[in-house]
Amino acid sequence: MKVMHYHFGKDGGAERFFVHLVNALARRGVEQTAVIRPNRLWRKDIEQSSRIIESKFRNLSPDRILLPLRVKHMARMEKPDALFSWATRGSRLMPNYKGCIKLSRLGDYPTNLSYFKNSDILVCNTPGIGEHVRNKLGWTRGVEVISNFTNTEQVAPVDRASLNTPVDAPVVMSMGRFVPRKEFALLTAAVAKLPDVYLWLAGEGEELENVKKVAADLGVTDRVRFLGWQKDTRPFVAAADIFVMPSKHEPLGNVILEAWAQGKPVVSSRSEGPSWFMRDCDNGLLVDIGDADGFSHAIERLINDPVLAAKVAAGGRETLMKQFSEDAVANAYLELFKRKP
Repeated sequence: MKVMHYHFGKDGGAERFFVHLVNALARRGVEQTAVIRPNRLWRKDIEQSSRIIESKFRNLSPDRILLPLRVKHMARMEKPDALFSWATRGSRLMPNYKGCIKLSRLGDYPTNLSYFKNSDILVCNTPGIGEHVRNKLGWTRGVEVISNFTNTEQVAPVDRASLNTPVDAPVVMSMGRFVPRKEFALLTAAVAKLPDVYLWLAGEGEELENVKKVAADLGVTDRVRFLGWQKDTRPFVAAADIFVMPSKHEPLGNVILEAWAQGKPVVSSRSEGPSWFMRDCDNGLLVDIGDADGFSHAIERLINDPVLAAKVAAGGRETLMKQFSEDAVANAYLELFKRKP
């Protein structure tokens, strides 16, 4: 089986899933080609599983004209079983080729359908995205809901001393791109209300300096650790006590799956994705979007109630294994690749 991917994402949860899926498909014997941006940090993680073509594919680049011609020619010559574009920019590259199924994967809510003019099926991360493209945007072709999976291996925790964090201090962790919708400033404010609680934040982005300023203004710089971009966040998650996902907009929430994989209790905002697969007090605690006091209370509740913390951590791990396993997700994609256009 042959698949060609078009992916122009940067560095974040969606890219981690792309790496997971490419490697999972390779383990199942799929021959793959991936067109990606140059200099991606995760390029080396798929080199053994896929042929790689690098392109900026920007409006002022020669590749804006040449790359679409090249990928259409490759499809005609190599006759793949599926063409697979990721998000809107990748979908712009989808050629008008009739020889195989053409899929566009959506991890977020698109604003219009013009990106997908050559796609046969939209593969949506959550039911909410599928309903959006059908009912709000009027998509009439195929829609499938296939969610993400993550590596479920539990790893050894990082040494807290290496991050100047007391062994016995409660540690809250979050991670992702430092952009406003992730609400890391709000989480910092929530942790500031909890004496002796430390906060670890992994990631990079334009909001980083603002979050650092919030920590300084609230006098908690000594309790906040900025970990930067980490290729493997699992040892850090494993060393934390509680994982918090405070985003005001989160179509799925890959980071929650990663926290569950390490057996951690999770507090999440009631954003779109978590509201679909999380159940309050069963596999996590849910807090209203933007409610700093609510996050403080939920974190404090888990710190003070180890029985509840263990219960929601176990519920999260169970949800992960039943609903977001590699076999279920990879096999669903393999079945899609076999479809005829």
